[in-house]
Amino acid sequence: MVDNCFGALNWCKGRKDPSSKSRAQVIATKTFSYSCLRSATGDFHPLSRLGEGGYGVVHKGVLKDGTLVAIKSLSVESEQGKHEFMTEVGMISNTRHPNLVQLIGCCVEGNHRILVYEFLENNSLASSLLGSKTKRIVLDWPKRAAIFCGTASGLAFLHEEVEPNIVHRDIKASNILLDGNFRPKIGDFGLAKLFPDNITHISTRVAGTVGYLAPEYALLGQLTKKADVYSFGVLMLEIVSGKSSTKDAFGENLLVLVDWIWKLKEENRLLEIVDPELTDYDESEVMRYIKIALFCTQAAAQRRPSMKQVVEMLTKDVHINDII
Repeated sequence: MVDNCFGALNWCKGRKDPSSKSRAQVIATKTFSYSCLRSATGDFHPLSRLGEGGYGVVHKGVLKDGTLVAIKSLSVESEQGKHEFMTEVGMISNTRHPNLVQLIGCCVEGNHRILVYEFLENNSLASSLLGSKTKRIVLDWPKRAAIFCGTASGLAFLHEEVEPNIVHRDIKASNILLDGNFRPKIGDFGLAKLFPDNITHISTRVAGTVGYLAPEYALLGQLTKKADVYSFGVLMLEIVSGKSSTKDAFGENLLVLVDWIWKLKEENRLLEIVDPELTDYDESEVMRYIKIALFCTQAAAQRRPSMKQVVEMLTKDVHINDII
């Protein structure tokens, strides 16, 4: 622990939180001084920048004890940024799972709202699999299959085991980070929604990333766990194909990734989507995973599986040929 970088989280005293549980989570979070984080990032030098999300910029930092961290500075221009900060800290500080990015601490000083996460060596799937050729990492089929299973496990944990359940709302390649062993970890809970058991769906302002949005959510603003399932299915198709659902268009009709792959299914040409960089794989296993992805991306939300069912399909010998 770096004692001179931590302080008491006094800013939350006297504020009304929705529950004592969320208040306890926030108070338990380690806090860093702004000067400590400036020092860790070389005054937030451009060379330390890892990327930029919807609510702020992420820098690589080194704490005084040598610990590598990812430091996410949230935008201070809007009240929404502050709200997303509170949401993220309250939900993640005590939510631990091998496939979720660990929140180490935060900074709340003046207008600064900063989150400090564990650093993951292999960046995001968006960079390592779908990024420029200079940033790409060769991911063989066993690594990709492990990424499917790990991400599904983390998402099932959020949907079924966290109380109240959490809908992430922005499952996409840039929010799946990879550690040194290419184990996937879900990050960026800035858009997440708490989901009580007695509520079937929430009508909400649409947030997320075009290309990953479930139809009922994009068109009607109806948010359920099945919206995350749809996004996960899109992610699976990206991992199999090595193609982006947000940047690329396919076929003579310039279809989005999901529509293109459904068309290929109708024409019995599914193996054509496989990333050309994959040269050694079991065709039957790849077909099985493609079918699971299609199961997740069905237009009707009620026909999609739960994430718990997805984990079972990915890890057990569950027959799915009659489903898709």
